[in-house]
Amino acid sequence: MHKSKNTPGDESYEELEAARRKTCEESIGIEDKERGVNPEKSLYKNWPLISSIIVYCVFSLHDMAYTEIFSLWAVSPRKIGGLSYSSEAVGVILSITGFGMLINQLFLYPSFSKYLGPVMVTRICGVLAIPVLQSYPFIALLSGLSLSILLNSASAIKNCLSMCIITSTFILQNRAVEQHQRGAANGISMTVMSLFKAIGPACGGALLSWSEKRRDAAFLPGTHMVFTLLNVVEIVGVLLTLKPFLVERKN
Repeated sequence: MHKSKNTPGDESYEELEAARRKTCEESIGIEDKERGVNPEKSLYKNWPLISSIIVYCVFSLHDMAYTEIFSLWAVSPRKIGGLSYSSEAVGVILSITGFGMLINQLFLYPSFSKYLGPVMVTRICGVLAIPVLQSYPFIALLSGLSLSILLNSASAIKNCLSMCIITSTFILQNRAVEQHQRGAANGISMTVMSLFKAIGPACGGALLSWSEKRRDAAFLPGTHMVFTLLNVVEIVGVLLTLKPFLVERKN
């Protein structure tokens, strides 16, 4: 048995490697200080992250409630403000909407985000979604081909706008932290967002059922009420994107 011994050359190499690592760590630390980054800073004290998560959760709540309401509203009888659609017809609408969302994400959103930035995209899409959503009760008054065209168009536009908002808020979350913190930040975001998404369908179904019982109300009769309440949540989300609440971290 022979014991291996470090030669002077090996020791010199190890010393050089250790010195190189130390130099790299020091240079990274200097860069972080110059950028005002504290690697030990708690994520819960990172307001750009927390504010973007809150905005993300509000819009996620809205989207889940809308998804639940849209399907139930479409299959509801016309006498209570629905469309009397079959499940197959609703599936076709959602398929067309999904194709529109794919085109939007592949070709349109990257350009919008590049020139406007994620915060401005969120604000613009949130504002544009309000009149689209409020038009649904009036679309229900139509029939035949005009109903099909307008409903498919409104559904595609609404979901594309929502997808732009969610994507933008997700970008803001990842920009708010350093790369080594993104896993933890996304974990926090997904956990909180899941709670909001769990509330959305229950609230959406209950609101639609309640609104369909007040067809003869003087103020916002029938489904006008439920879509108005959805817009209230949308407006809250848009307002939260304004300063000083939503802070975008500048790299």
